[in-house]
Amino acid sequence: MQDRIAVYACNPAMSRGRVHAEESSASRSEFQRDRDRVIHSTAFRRLKHKTQVFAAPEGDHYRTRLTHSLEVAQIARSVSRALGLDEDLTEALALAHDLGHPPFGHAGERALSKCMKDYGGFDHNVQSLKLVTSLERRYAGFDGLNLTWETLEGLVKHNGPLASSKIHPVISAMDKDIELLIHLYGSAESQVAALADDIAYNAHDIDDGIRAGLLDVGQLRDLPLAGAAMAQVASRWGELEQPRLVHETIRRLITFMVNDLLDETQGRLKACDAGCADDIRRYHHPVAAFSPQTGVAIKQLNRFLLENMYRHERVMAVMEKAEDIITALFEHYMFRPQDLPREWRLGTCRGLNSRLAGQVCDFIAGMSDNFAIRSHKRLFDAAPDIG
Repeated sequence: MQDRIAVYACNPAMSRGRVHAEESSASRSEFQRDRDRVIHSTAFRRLKHKTQVFAAPEGDHYRTRLTHSLEVAQIARSVSRALGLDEDLTEALALAHDLGHPPFGHAGERALSKCMKDYGGFDHNVQSLKLVTSLERRYAGFDGLNLTWETLEGLVKHNGPLASSKIHPVISAMDKDIELLIHLYGSAESQVAALADDIAYNAHDIDDGIRAGLLDVGQLRDLPLAGAAMAQVASRWGELEQPRLVHETIRRLITFMVNDLLDETQGRLKACDAGCADDIRRYHHPVAAFSPQTGVAIKQLNRFLLENMYRHERVMAVMEKAEDIITALFEHYMFRPQDLPREWRLGTCRGLNSRLAGQVCDFIAGMSDNFAIRSHKRLFDAAPDIG
């Protein structure tokens, strides 16, 4: 239990409720139940074998979507506690934020977006929402996880208010049913969860990049934030073997970003003078943020990772093969829907059919990297070389 809950935190006892009414739990708050349902979902387990940066066959030591989500949750929980927010809601949002990612990370998303261009496109954030509201079929009384309004709102608006012209039909339909206030900001908890994601992937992708040999430790010395962290390590410990040097540097990098986020957010909360969670939603800008100078430094770090890691020829070669796998699977199932598992079949319709396309897309998006590779091998009698 947290030491204190701020007046601007989301209060589980005052939740706007669930789409399907349920009896309350005697031992858990509504947001604790949301967190637990995410953890026990099939989609969450599949994150174990979904790409963060490196595809599954690359090695066992790199982060996957599952380990990344756990690291995001740890950071988000710590920040939430320090700010007096509802730690359970923040954790639920952090754990659920990547549920909709397809196999092979952004490469899989690019492939599905191209395949679905005539059927409404594909977006992993929307897919996360579909998973928790309809695609998970485990409970007797409803489809999805029947999460609280606050958790659904946080999933939809963790990146801020939605422009009316860019609202996906899935979100629009849900907004008509439960009014997600999509023109307002999300709760402070959702804002913290989103920024915890930035902290986690910026720091930990550096770690994985060095482990993979795509980045050199010496490159960190000239980077904003990372260079200063490395200088602190050298001042404190002198010469260290590389694994210790990298770990101590990443520790300090995360600590700096977390402390900066806390300082800036506490200042904004004071200026906001919110008396309830809705005051956060109605405020004219986000209350959770990095300081301007740190925000600039993080963008520079993003650019460095993009140029030197995400677009590295070795990563790009694997991701091109991954896109080919996803495209081949999509095209196959569109013209041979009888090859889908029984629960995913819509009959024997072929070709241009938006309902079938959506069904095929949902099926492929739920695959792990390993399952996608195995499916490709089974259907095409060829093992794709993706290592």
